[in-house]
Amino acid sequence: MASNEQPIIIKKIKKAGHAHHGGAWKIAYADFVTAMMAFFLLMWLISMTTPEQKQGLADYFAPANVSRSTSGAGGIMGGTAFDEEGARMPGTKPQVVMTVSTPAQPRSPEVEEQEAKRAAEMNELMHEKSARDESNFQNAAESIRQSMRENPALAELSRNVIVDQTPEGLRIQIVDQDGRSMFPTGLAEPYERTRQLLDEVAKVLVRLPNRVSISGHTDANPLAGRPGYSNWELTADRANATRRILEQGGLSHDRIYQVVGKADSEPLFPEDPYMAANRRLSVVLLREAPVTPPGFSP
Repeated sequence: MASNEQPIIIKKIKKAGHAHHGGAWKIAYADFVTAMMAFFLLMWLISMTTPEQKQGLADYFAPANVSRSTSGAGGIMGGTAFDEEGARMPGTKPQVVMTVSTPAQPRSPEVEEQEAKRAAEMNELMHEKSARDESNFQNAAESIRQSMRENPALAELSRNVIVDQTPEGLRIQIVDQDGRSMFPTGLAEPYERTRQLLDEVAKVLVRLPNRVSISGHTDANPLAGRPGYSNWELTADRANATRRILEQGGLSHDRIYQVVGKADSEPLFPEDPYMAANRRLSVVLLREAPVTPPGFSP
């Protein structure tokens, strides 16, 4: 018996493959996209930054300074060289320094003679001023000691006065001793004996032209009983009280160079900062620099 089943026919269609075009276009496209992203990022940064930030960015990416010199033979660099400063931190401003060296002009013997003469005059003035200060300081120190010897009320204070010379000038120190203070505890105004001693110091100072520095000092013991008022304020007030007494004694106010309170920052005896002698007044007759002659140039 004939079969009614139809045969199944499977038809396979083979498609032809496309030609291979390569991947170079992908690299070019990626470079293009990256460049566009960088461009839009740059535009966004420019629109969001302040003028000061823009200047800082410009300074950061600025090249090294260029300085002009006279070396070289006019080649490619033309005597131009980069200096050693290199890139700068943001906020600094680049500078282009142009330096042109000129050959030194020979000086005439007359000019050299004048400069040598001026230098000699300056040296002579300095020596004269130094010698004058030395003589004045010695006389002032002796005058203070003599006034204390001749005044019975001050003779007993001889151990409270130290007179010496320092690089700054003639230093007169009025120091406390155990059992004999120059100021009442915690107060700025001195005892009457201290005031009399400062009057004698003023008589010596007014005879000299030098400026005067006044400083107050104390020991390392903290000041108690006055909230917000420390040894810094106390020593400054004592130095100012001393200034007023010296001015009342005839010292011109324009001779005062400085008035400072130093608390316990400069003890007279560092090995024992609690020692009574660290509480003191320091009056310094300052050394003065000589006046430069007109037309003098070092």
